[in-house]
Amino acid sequence: MENSTPQLPSDESEQLLVKSQDDTNPKYGCKPENRSIDSLLQYGVINLDKPSGPTSHEVVSWVRKILGISNSGHGGTLDPKVTGILPCALGKATRVLSALLSAGKEYIGVLYLHKPEEKKKIEKIFKLFTGRIYQRPPLISSVVRKLRIREIYYSEVIEVNNNHVLFRVGCESGTYIRKLCFDIGESLCSGAHMLELRRTRVGNFKEENLITLQNLKDSYSLYQIEGDDYYLRKIIQPMEKMVSHVPKIYVRDTAVDALCHGADLASAGVCYIDARIKKNTIVALMTLKKELIGFGTALKDAMHIYKAKSGILIKTNKIFMERGIYPRWDDKKSVI
Repeated sequence: MENSTPQLPSDESEQLLVKSQDDTNPKYGCKPENRSIDSLLQYGVINLDKPSGPTSHEVVSWVRKILGISNSGHGGTLDPKVTGILPCALGKATRVLSALLSAGKEYIGVLYLHKPEEKKKIEKIFKLFTGRIYQRPPLISSVVRKLRIREIYYSEVIEVNNNHVLFRVGCESGTYIRKLCFDIGESLCSGAHMLELRRTRVGNFKEENLITLQNLKDSYSLYQIEGDDYYLRKIIQPMEKMVSHVPKIYVRDTAVDALCHGADLASAGVCYIDARIKKNTIVALMTLKKELIGFGTALKDAMHIYKAKSGILIKTNKIFMERGIYPRWDDKKSVI
């Protein structure tokens, strides 16, 4: 079997349609990568490597204590013994964590067979558990044990060593890998259970830039003692990272404050449109500086938004940006 790395359907490659072009005034707003440390502690996210042992809640609590902040949250619970990617949002950025509910996940794990099986047979069964599958949550779970459908984007057997099977799975959020291992064992008629598991991807959070709690503590101590924020900036990413997989619409400066006051987005405010947008899907509303304004529901697909001459195109759902960062549209001083 080729050891190629499959891709989750959540890549960061945007295909933008240019509805209209406009300049952004440097006096207002701030590019996410240029935010101050204080701002990042309220609007940042950490790609944390969860260790085996503590619960996800305990890990997030330690992050709060290390950084001296009052609020933080994680993007997707991991069982205590499971390791790997645990996106940790800071301060007001915790409100954006809902974006990760739709993000694909990837895991690498070890399945233990109750009796040895041929590799070809194992690979065949893994292929059967690809696509849309029925799954009932296990007895020990935080959700109602109702039969539901989850999508397995890809599954592959990396290596088989006696009763141990090293595998990789890319799946929809909410898929129980422990239950998947059990079901695979039932299909093999030999029985199996999950031995080890590591989450290797959440949306566009990947292992390449994972950091540990010790990395975080050392970097923050260096910032406090010497005022050196170099390493801390590498660790705390802007909250926009959490919506990198979400289809986006970029709006002109004069439309931003109206959106912050709860207005819906009309055709006149649209500059760039992500070609992935479909009707009735959630989209991220962005400034031309690539700041996250909030979430909205697309009332039309990308091409209809592109062609629309007037009318409301996006219904605003949730706003994250503070009011007053961009000027009001009727403010004569705001003319660029």
